[in-house]
Amino acid sequence: MKLDILAFGAHPDDVELGCGGTIAKEIANGKTVGIIDLTRGELGTRGTAETRKQEARQAAKILGVSVRENLGFADGFFVNNRQHQLDIIKVIRKYQPEIVLCNAIDDRHIDHGKGSQLVSDACFLSGLIKIETEVEGQSQDLWRPKQVYHYIQWKNIEPDFVVDISGFANQKMDAVLAYKTQFYDANSKAPETPISSQNFTDSVLYRARDLGRLVGLSHAEGFTTERYAAVESLFDLK
Repeated sequence: MKLDILAFGAHPDDVELGCGGTIAKEIANGKTVGIIDLTRGELGTRGTAETRKQEARQAAKILGVSVRENLGFADGFFVNNRQHQLDIIKVIRKYQPEIVLCNAIDDRHIDHGKGSQLVSDACFLSGLIKIETEVEGQSQDLWRPKQVYHYIQWKNIEPDFVVDISGFANQKMDAVLAYKTQFYDANSKAPETPISSQNFTDSVLYRARDLGRLVGLSHAEGFTTERYAAVESLFDLK
């Protein structure tokens, strides 16, 4: 299955929080999108790997993605090395996305920055002809995505561009809140975490509103890019 967009997250819920609105909008526009979670989020204070799996499945259904896979890397301890790069290369060559979305380039959680660089490196290596991979005994063709964009997470990183998600903010929040064990629940007896407060949940929607406000839209999501973003005409910019 060839996908238009492949979104990577170090943990289940990263993609929903960072670019859920963009994904929902592109799917509504007829694009095919997949999500790849690097870890099961097993070190999370709240919930378990199994509950995160179930929540990820529900979130994927809400967004309407075509496929969601988990690579089972070690939460907190995966590294940017040859084996992890090869595992991601296999996925990139399998789905041949035009665009890859991945974690913030720098963030509070150490896995986010690591995951960001790991995926970016794998996207480059996936286009090298002398790196040979195979899946189930079948050799894979090389593939390099045209663009790698990094969404924004905990830190308020200055975006290089924003995507208009007006009309899709509620769908984004529904996907985020599918992770019931992770976010604010007045009845939960689980230990509090930086993302379990009502303030954090509110901040997700507020950021989308604020980025939208800055560019004259109701809601937007921000991204950074590894190279200049080009347009054919000045009139392509809103």
